[in-house]
Amino acid sequence: MRLGLSLGYWGAAGDLASNLALTREAERLGYDVVWAAEAYGSDSATVLAWLAAQTNRIGLGSGVFQIPGRTPALTAMTAASLDALSGGRFRLGLGVSGPQVSEGWHGVRFDRPLARTREYVAAVRIALSRKPLIYEGEHYRLPLPDGLGKALRLAMRPVRDRIPIYLGAVGPKNLQLAGEIADGWLAVFFAPGYADQLLERIAAGRAAVGRDLAGFDVCASVPLVVGDNVSQCADLVRGYAALYLGGMGSREQNFYNRLAVRMGYGEAAREVQEHFLAKRYQRAHAAVPEEFIDETSLLGPPERIAERVRRFADAGVTTLSVLVFGENLDARRQALGVLAKAADKAGVLGS
Repeated sequence: MRLGLSLGYWGAAGDLASNLALTREAERLGYDVVWAAEAYGSDSATVLAWLAAQTNRIGLGSGVFQIPGRTPALTAMTAASLDALSGGRFRLGLGVSGPQVSEGWHGVRFDRPLARTREYVAAVRIALSRKPLIYEGEHYRLPLPDGLGKALRLAMRPVRDRIPIYLGAVGPKNLQLAGEIADGWLAVFFAPGYADQLLERIAAGRAAVGRDLAGFDVCASVPLVVGDNVSQCADLVRGYAALYLGGMGSREQNFYNRLAVRMGYGEAAREVQEHFLAKRYQRAHAAVPEEFIDETSLLGPPERIAERVRRFADAGVTTLSVLVFGENLDARRQALGVLAKAADKAGVLGS
């Protein structure tokens, strides 16, 4: 298993100096990758280019580029540019986002997301291969059949022949699609006790194209809080969990809420969402079960974190990427060191 750092949404999880300091500390400690997210604030590509210029070894991943916000050709251009600027360190994470962002921010209908993702990834791969971008699908047709455009090929060469593509997936069908067309899966709220049901869908997708899970990167984004009191550690994660369960998407379409329901937290998930949508945020935070937070996080003193790291590795996680919570930058930076030592003690680290 490898270690990673998830910075979340730039500006929401900390200021520029703090996130750069965490990235440099992760690189010093031997972490494998740092991921930058985007929603409707900072864009992931700009953040990653800035980090590429100030790091030397750590991988750089988009977690995730929003499919409705970019054409396949622009995504290929950006991926090739970031790969070249970083000396071959870029990983392309993609996701369809949700209806509120897709339709409210980008003005793109949130219809048939699975079919759209399949076509999008296929077109991106063609462009990155530096073949003429010719693709005829239901959602993407390149070049347009009734226009003046012609088939073009990418006019620059990435460092690597194949840039790894990850999908941010939550629902069962999307998990199967990730296994089928991607090189890795960006998982959120990954619980070792529920992992078999998730990885079964990934494995089904791999089997559909004659592959198994060997070489497929299961990258779980997991909150990390180091402290003596597990309940107090969990309290620092409540706002994050409540935002996803209650506020990511509409009442009818919240993929994270549905995941919590499938995990057995249906009543609590509904309560969190009711409070959050009514803007009763403190009550929404309080309604998130501590058990749910603990199952999907790394909480507590170093010895407990080592035990939990082993559980994630045994459950099939190949990259454990942490969102670090703490009272200040020093606490968060120290937590990265605690995790590195805990993972080493658990004997799970490998290339």
